[in-house]
Amino acid sequence: MQASTPSYNYYYTPSPPSNKIKLNTIDSCWRTKSNWASNRRALANCAVGFGRNAIGGKYGTIYSVTNPSDDPINPKPGTLRYGVIQTSPLWIVFAKDMVIKLENELIMNSYKTIDGRGAKVEIGYGPCITIQGVSHVIIHGISVHDCKPSKAGMVRSTQTHVGLRLGADGDAISIFGSSDIWIDHCFLARSSDGLIDVVKASTAVTISNNYFSQHDKVMLLGHNDNYSDDKIMKVTIVFNRFGAGLVERMPRVRFGYAHVANNRYDKWQMYAIGGSANPTIFSEGNYFIKYFSEIILFCAVTKNLFLFYHNYQVTKREAYNGWKNWKWRSSKDVFENGAYFVQSGWGSCYPYYTPTQSFKVAHGSMVPALTSSAGPLRCVVGKPC
Repeated sequence: MQASTPSYNYYYTPSPPSNKIKLNTIDSCWRTKSNWASNRRALANCAVGFGRNAIGGKYGTIYSVTNPSDDPINPKPGTLRYGVIQTSPLWIVFAKDMVIKLENELIMNSYKTIDGRGAKVEIGYGPCITIQGVSHVIIHGISVHDCKPSKAGMVRSTQTHVGLRLGADGDAISIFGSSDIWIDHCFLARSSDGLIDVVKASTAVTISNNYFSQHDKVMLLGHNDNYSDDKIMKVTIVFNRFGAGLVERMPRVRFGYAHVANNRYDKWQMYAIGGSANPTIFSEGNYFIKYFSEIILFCAVTKNLFLFYHNYQVTKREAYNGWKNWKWRSSKDVFENGAYFVQSGWGSCYPYYTPTQSFKVAHGSMVPALTSSAGPLRCVVGKPC
């Protein structure tokens, strides 16, 4: 079957801030400061939720990417890959606008920050980012789109190790067996598999201020229905905008805990929040807009037209033995145009953050303002961002 597709965006930036803009908790921590470029590492103090302790390269030196080329085995100094494989902490910035087409998956090392502020940085049209078996990674202010599966081949993961990789699935960002991860103010769209996957007992993750668009399976939390080690997973999804052209998994959760707070959902075709294997999901202060729309598909073989309507239900459960006892709760959410959330379970769903992780969740009516700056920001040196 064939379906018409929307015009594609390759990089999304929100409108420039005005004096009336409502900054969310994360943004108010750093965006009002005109010295952000000379004090970049202060960003590491601004995360909230389960990924609050991610420090990235806070205690490392600044590394500037000057060359958009890529060599998976012997990366050149000045390239992104050369920076991310170093064993020492690094705060990675970009000397100019660039589009990076990776030759194989980019394997991150621990204690790294990729900071795209001040430049227009895109990673796309090839394999993208793998965060595997590491900790303390921050990715901020870049566009990751049109990611493709990679072929098996040798890839350098540290200064001293080159290993055979069997090929990545085509995720934009894959978080695999890792902890203390923060993904903030990125644009993610149109990848061969997921946009963000958090799997294989990854935990302590915050996904915030991102703009998601034009994709089917957006975000997966949990490897599969048999991988019970994902019970330790704790993920905060906050201040994101789920934009046009999305179908499902915003997120889809298995086993673990997801606090989904103050996000804007513009549309979904199948469902917004789903899961299996008895996860706990707390939907708090989100803004769900269900636009009435229909999809017309044309089958080239039978020459028939097929009409589909979008689902008004926010939630979807995949359960073989019932789901009535699963803890899925909605609080302070706003539902527009007939959207609705099916709750289940009993007992508390509260995330039980530590004092440093905790943040005030606003009522869903505030979300359009709180998410108005989702995506990479147009930051100018010497001015508030």
